[in-house]
Amino acid sequence: PFMNLRFGTDGIRGRAFDELTELGVEALGAAAAVVFAPERFYVARDTRESGPVLARALHSGLASGGAEVVDLGVAPTPAVAWLAAADGVPGAVISASHNPFQDNGVKLFGPDGRKLADAQQDAVQAQLDLPLSATARPHNPARVREGAALVERYVDAVIASLDGRTLAGMTLVIDCANGANSAVAPDALRALGAEVEVIFAAPDGRNINERCGSTHPEALQQAVRHHGADAGLAFDGDADRVLAVGADGTLVDGDQMLAICAIDRAARGVLRHNTVVVTVMTNLGFRLAMRERGISVVQTAVGDRYVLEALEAGGYTLGGEQSGHVIFRDLATTGDGLLTGVQLLDAVARSGRSLAALAAEAMHRLPQVLRNVRVERVDPSLVDRLRPDTERVEARLGVTGRVLVRASGTEPLIRVMVEAESAVVASAAADELAAAVGRLARSTPMS
Repeated sequence: PFMNLRFGTDGIRGRAFDELTELGVEALGAAAAVVFAPERFYVARDTRESGPVLARALHSGLASGGAEVVDLGVAPTPAVAWLAAADGVPGAVISASHNPFQDNGVKLFGPDGRKLADAQQDAVQAQLDLPLSATARPHNPARVREGAALVERYVDAVIASLDGRTLAGMTLVIDCANGANSAVAPDALRALGAEVEVIFAAPDGRNINERCGSTHPEALQQAVRHHGADAGLAFDGDADRVLAVGADGTLVDGDQMLAICAIDRAARGVLRHNTVVVTVMTNLGFRLAMRERGISVVQTAVGDRYVLEALEAGGYTLGGEQSGHVIFRDLATTGDGLLTGVQLLDAVARSGRSLAALAAEAMHRLPQVLRNVRVERVDPSLVDRLRPDTERVEARLGVTGRVLVRASGTEPLIRVMVEAESAVVASAAADELAAAVGRLARSTPMS
């Protein structure tokens, strides 16, 4: 069995052909076919060179379970989620999101267009973990239908989200990260009437996310200034997130985009329950800005699936992360870079102000300082035993400061994050807590 194939926070991911093999991906397809027993299955990929081979392996696994595969070709992750929800058909995206080209992965969506719930994920994992003889099926040549044209329906839906309004008169630079939005975003934004200059939209299989896209927005910041554009958008490789850039080249992150959209929707009376959902990493400046405007904030653990869970549980419509992963739950089932960019620019256009002015007015971002303290092993009680220290520091910082101490889920680190009015104050507090973590870790009896 494929013991190394394990679901992480966002599907299965690993080094292509090494941790993520063709056989493993085929087995995953077969497992998904057993769990969902679908008639059809939507499959798309991003622009990595390993994509076509791994897609064929997934097609083969799905077909062995009797599914007809509809191959959407290279398409944004949110396009697959949207089509899945619209047609009640499960889907998969072969992508490692913002990781380098050597990695790849598989994200699965249920027939409701949502990323898998824990129970569904566990069911697929249980199938994967069965001994091979139990899962062996007669090999079917994959029944694959060409479905790239279906992506147009998703683009039409993004355009329709503006209810007939346009972005006419707006000049934009967009960075497609040499990824899945390269063939989609430029046309969509032009169809909305914007004048669009495009960078990093020439994928060669290896240049996805390479010094470009939402994880490296420096080139976009320069290009926006150079072209004298009103704004810029930087997507990631599979286009489920976006960061924005103001005319002066300043970066507008997920927290600020969320603040602009929350304030705009609250003013129009379309922010459900006047509430927005964020994660523990969202800047304190965002929370203070919302409190000032009477907008409630619900907080979750880090990860867009937790944001989505909270949105659904409370019947809210807007949530997201600092990384630019924003979910408009009334319009989509997952983070969507293009939709977020369009909603943001629409708010800018209607305000008659510049994006930079709107961002500065929406929230004041407080300096955030991170310290990673390496420990021999992560002792869960360490964070609890640190509480007297964290409470002392928080009391000193008052309402304009915040402390977050958490154990890393992936390496032997305790992460200390401090926000305060000034970087100097935040740094000093973070150093003080990091030293306290070090002292406690040394005094931890090793079991």
